[in-house]
Amino acid sequence: MSGRGENAALPLVAEDVARLIAGRIVCGDPQTRFTRIGLDSRTVVAGELFVAIVGTRFDGHDFVREAARHGAAGAVVRTGTGVVPGLVVIEVEDTLDALHVVGREIRRRSGTTVVAITGSAGKTTTKELTADLLALRYRTVRSHGNQNNQFGLPLSLLLLRERPEMAVLELGMGHRGQIARLVRTAEPDVRVWTNVGEAHLGAFDSVDEIADAKAEITEAAAAETVLVANADDPLVVSRLGRFPGRVVTFGVESVADVRASHIVSRGLEGQSVMVTTPDGSATLDTPLFGRANLENLLAAVAVATTLGVKLEQVAERATTLRPATHRGDVLCLGGGVRVIDDVYNSNPRALQRALGTLGETGGRRVAVLGEMLELGAATGTLHRALGEAVSAAGVAVLVTVGGDPARQLGDAARLAGLAEDAVHHVADADAAAGLVTSVVRPGDTVLVKGSRGIGLERVVDRLKAELV
Repeated sequence: MSGRGENAALPLVAEDVARLIAGRIVCGDPQTRFTRIGLDSRTVVAGELFVAIVGTRFDGHDFVREAARHGAAGAVVRTGTGVVPGLVVIEVEDTLDALHVVGREIRRRSGTTVVAITGSAGKTTTKELTADLLALRYRTVRSHGNQNNQFGLPLSLLLLRERPEMAVLELGMGHRGQIARLVRTAEPDVRVWTNVGEAHLGAFDSVDEIADAKAEITEAAAAETVLVANADDPLVVSRLGRFPGRVVTFGVESVADVRASHIVSRGLEGQSVMVTTPDGSATLDTPLFGRANLENLLAAVAVATTLGVKLEQVAERATTLRPATHRGDVLCLGGGVRVIDDVYNSNPRALQRALGTLGETGGRRVAVLGEMLELGAATGTLHRALGEAVSAAGVAVLVTVGGDPARQLGDAARLAGLAEDAVHHVADADAAAGLVTSVVRPGDTVLVKGSRGIGLERVVDRLKAELV
């Protein structure tokens, strides 16, 4: 897998890959060079090395021959699979372990500085903002979408074959131990911990347990490793003492290395903020709105300035920064209707802040709120607790979408002051799309937010189609 010359892409040669992952080539030419590595037989490109992963719903071994028909040149499979005509077949004990080994080796040989981001909310937006700022000085790559789990992270490390100077990645989790594994694969030079929230309570007994699992971001670090952490989150701060490297904090309310002050909100038009860093202060004017986006921006500024990007450059770039897709996009539609497209995901902390932002807008306010999933035994309590936030935001019409927890949110909003006929509940996103188009009026501001599994992008798509 060694390249020729400093800028040459790191090649993937069958015999080198097999040696690295302790695999055995059972058929095919050991000198075959693969164009890339993939896991999905539907998206195979010519020359690809297909890795047959055993997942919860699918077994990649069932699709090896399909991958060959689509142009794959090789496959990594479990021991005992045997010969597949037309492919270089490499047998290993565990295909997922093999994928992680390849990702880690490419990361080590690339010479790239790796930034890895975790947290209960804001990972993807923080990743995008951080990559945008680092690109002011460095050749920078970023993981695609939210490729942040045990399958996506090693695939993201394959971007380092081109030897960029910087790579910005996400580390996600659903259970204890997952971030620890991803950290040991990515070996990040800079780690970012955005916050701790109730997301994934279905897999944990408490938010403290979630914080302990997120704290795995501090593991396997060296003295020169940097951790960028949220000084305003006590669950984060209480776990920083175990980190052996350098800690750089960011915050609004607390004393921090990178701190925001003199915040002027322009509602959905963005905000102006004075940012103070160890290298000086500057006013940042940005179209990013709301407290959550401010925290995401501060984390990105902390990473960029720590890695040598000038604060003056950051201030200039801030004027054009945008949130990641479906994570707070503001859509201006016909009739003066504005839609806050925040459909990618939801959790209690994020929804509370989104409603706070909605409450700062003018005109009539409509909230379309999908059920928040993966909250475990606290599901009902957490949904009911947000009814008061809906009322405080001055919402005129509330549409809840999903099962009984979503219905409970609406009931709590009535108890907090919303009129009986101002609250509607529907079972799914298609029903919500039909209802919302009938209740929205010219000049309304509409917040659409829910867990990914609820599919509220269908509501946004319907509004875009109807309000042209």
